[in-house]
Amino acid sequence: MTEQTRFPSFSRGISRRSVLGYGGSLGAALMAAACGGGGGLDPLPSGQPMAGSGNTIGTGSVRVGLILPLSAPGGVGMAAASIRNAADLAMSEFDNPDITVLVKDDAGEANMARDMVQQAIAEGAELILGPFTAPSVVAAAPVAKAAGRPMIAFSSDVSVAQPGVFLLSFTPQSDVTRVVGFAASRGKKSVAALLPEGAFGNVVAAELQQQIASQRLTEGPIQRYAPGRAGEAAKALAGQISGVDCLLSTDLTAEMMRTADAIAAAGIRNVQMLGTGVWNDASVLQKPALQGGWFAAPDAAGYNSFAERYRTRFNSSPTRTATIGYDAVALAAALVKTQGANRFSAQTLTNSSGFAGQDGVFRFRPDGTNERALAVLQVNNRTAQVISPAPRSFG
Repeated sequence: MTEQTRFPSFSRGISRRSVLGYGGSLGAALMAAACGGGGGLDPLPSGQPMAGSGNTIGTGSVRVGLILPLSAPGGVGMAAASIRNAADLAMSEFDNPDITVLVKDDAGEANMARDMVQQAIAEGAELILGPFTAPSVVAAAPVAKAAGRPMIAFSSDVSVAQPGVFLLSFTPQSDVTRVVGFAASRGKKSVAALLPEGAFGNVVAAELQQQIASQRLTEGPIQRYAPGRAGEAAKALAGQISGVDCLLSTDLTAEMMRTADAIAAAGIRNVQMLGTGVWNDASVLQKPALQGGWFAAPDAAGYNSFAERYRTRFNSSPTRTATIGYDAVALAAALVKTQGANRFSAQTLTNSSGFAGQDGVFRFRPDGTNERALAVLQVNNRTAQVISPAPRSFG
């Protein structure tokens, strides 16, 4: 990594924070977390008061669109409100941001997302932040690309990423890369997997096989299962993994709890369990089969600091995904401040040294996916403890 360069502070009145530049020509980055400490994730709040009722945040000369499903029902709308609040927080903590954020509600509907992107561009948006869901990204991306506007979307479905459509969300690839690399560094030689069928399992399986090859590990059996059929798959796998060092298992949170029970019921023991950030849930951490397991996730210190400031401002807890709203807006403001006409170019956005955000260092790949610097945690007595801190840079 090139030498870090200091730039004007993002924050007003927040101590021990500075803007750090990553990359020789890139004079911008997101605010790194300053406070230490661990801790788990906050529970999903029961409601999200919105930061004001206006359709814009800020009064700067450069316009940026923020497309969110604010009026969508349930958890999607709640997450969207939290992301909007985080965007407002980022603007309040940045030193004289020269951007105006045009907030657009797509109601969680793909066609509406397309229309809102078109509207934002018509109002002068040079960069699109969002949409939140994969169908909305698919519908809206062609509009942004046709207008030559880059998009930093919030979907965690990597299939919607493409050049010019970058994902800022948490995706399983970085988790798999980190935890498998850590296992190899601890002398593990082989990895098997118990994974769901479908898109999520396909992404994890593909990344696992790539990491097995790059780390020169031995590939054990990879057992897939349909929804609700983890028990049968675990029993089949139990007879195939004798001598295998590690077993990677991950699924969406509710299914992961059942899968962990299936692993225990199948009698799978004496193997190092590996997982992704899905494990970082109080209910999942209770499962006996996962005790002693390793998984990759963002270092909690940055999020905890962000959440404290969020609660102070909005008198409620943020959803876990709210940091992507903060980082997206802070990144846009930083690039406007330091990069001139190249502020949102592909070369700037894909700088290989990346940016420092609320959840640690991240970077965009040219294909639109992202890479995050993650910690490795171990499940001990139904809690997660960091055993390998997140790197502070790529390099």
